[in-house]
Amino acid sequence: MIVIKGVPASPGISIGKAYVLEDEEIVISRVEIPADRLRAEVKRFKAALKATGRDLDLAEAKVLRVLGKKHARLIDAHRLILRDSLITHDVPTRILKEGVNAEFALSESLEAVNKQFEKMEDEFFRERRHDLFDVGKRIVSHLLKQTRRSLADITEDCILIARNLLPSDTLGLQETKIQGFATDLGGKTSHTAILAQTLEIPAVVGLSDVSHRVKTGESVILDGEQGLVIINPGPETRDKYQQAQLKSQEEERALGALKGLPTMTQDGKVFELLSNLDTPDEFKATLNLQSDGVGLLRTEYLFLNRTSPPTEDEQVKVYAAAAKAFAPKAVVIRTADLGGDRLAQFGLDAPKNEVNPFMGLRGVRLFMRHLDLFKTQLRAILRASAKGNVRVMIPMVSSVGDMHSVRRLINLAQAELRAEGIETAEKVPLGAMIEIPAAALILDMFMPLLDFISIGTNDLIQYTLAVDRLNEHVAHLYDPFHPAVVRLMDQIVQTARKKGRPVSVCGEMASDWQAVPLLVGMGVDSLSVTPRMFFRVKSTIRSLRYDAMAKLVGQAMSCAESDEIRRLLRDQAGVIPDRTP
Repeated sequence: MIVIKGVPASPGISIGKAYVLEDEEIVISRVEIPADRLRAEVKRFKAALKATGRDLDLAEAKVLRVLGKKHARLIDAHRLILRDSLITHDVPTRILKEGVNAEFALSESLEAVNKQFEKMEDEFFRERRHDLFDVGKRIVSHLLKQTRRSLADITEDCILIARNLLPSDTLGLQETKIQGFATDLGGKTSHTAILAQTLEIPAVVGLSDVSHRVKTGESVILDGEQGLVIINPGPETRDKYQQAQLKSQEEERALGALKGLPTMTQDGKVFELLSNLDTPDEFKATLNLQSDGVGLLRTEYLFLNRTSPPTEDEQVKVYAAAAKAFAPKAVVIRTADLGGDRLAQFGLDAPKNEVNPFMGLRGVRLFMRHLDLFKTQLRAILRASAKGNVRVMIPMVSSVGDMHSVRRLINLAQAELRAEGIETAEKVPLGAMIEIPAAALILDMFMPLLDFISIGTNDLIQYTLAVDRLNEHVAHLYDPFHPAVVRLMDQIVQTARKKGRPVSVCGEMASDWQAVPLLVGMGVDSLSVTPRMFFRVKSTIRSLRYDAMAKLVGQAMSCAESDEIRRLLRDQAGVIPDRTP
């Protein structure tokens, strides 16, 4: 039996035979094109672009039919890539200047952009390179007149094992007998992972070499909850997972009955359970959860796939729609957590070759350098506040000076709008995402400037532990149950409570039902979770006693190792947190 640990991308358990998808490596050679044939070569490339456009039209029709309007945005993103000057201008220019074949010119341009993607500090943006290669692969297929593989050709029940799956591959999974998939590459925020969650197909990604360690026909267990692939499991392990699979299916059926019920512990402690919201297309599904509001409305997507920043009116339209849809419940809008790489795309002065972009020009730091971008977004949020219960949250705050500057800019934007006769709410609550240890340690100094706080667990954990969770050499050290992380989070909560400020938790830890007992025991006011895990988290909270979890947290404060905290959770809360991220 072999157990391989990866990144849990979509929950669920699948047990079956492996089907290993051979990697479609296309070898592209440089071919010198005679000068009198270069124009024809450019024409051949443009014909491939048109054919790819027709592919996207067919794909969009399929997405609308199978997944609905929400995921049609994926095709929109691919169309924007197809129209990008990287494709439409750079490739023909390279053909003419270098005298090379279209396939080689395209591959060189894509590789240059891939290197830029790899430097990006944000996992979400870095994973978008798979969309770029998806489009590139379509174009190359037309240039080489190759038929792209179809997963529909797999006619038997199986668990798909692959080096990588592109979003276009994943779109066809619902029409196959594939019961789950595991890939060497990929992250939790890739379109492939997001599609798997929507299709409710168990998936594990980032397994490094699983496609080389398993053979077609071998018995495999896929654990999308823990991020595990078990090859050739023994009878005892198989039986254990079969029982877990049945229990999970029963739990899924029971979770729906929780809709509309209060998020309350067995001894009467009530929590707000909020939902994360990525795009307006998710409004309907999120409203259907009957959550207590939106704890995190991300705005980064508004800045993607474009050569100029979104206008104030564009932003108002999105924010106001969210405010009206969820009124009178609160909608917390986080200002865009962008990296410096976005600036060059907008024709603005941008840092080049940041050595450590994770700790570079991003979030509020970037906006403070480009106040026009910041004020435009703040004006849009203030205008939307007239349509509902809107709050604004600032990411990557590290000093009290940051919040003084933000307050001044909000006051200026508010005064401008009133002078223009534009209606806004009398007061728009201002909060900060606490994700930098420096902000956590001087949080008491922030309190006079803040109306609420939200703990951003993803960055707080990796900054506290000095661990890049996407670095395969140290990812195993990324540990939400590390005593330093638990102590720091508890300190944040207690500081906020002493000052009478509500505190929320967002990030992966809030959506991890195994970590929820700790958050309950700390006494946070609300949790903002992914729609997929909403009812699982609600069920967990309703199964706990607040007084018992508060005692558990007190005991955790004296633990020296994360394994001790895990034992407490196992013995006193009935959960067994996974040892690795």
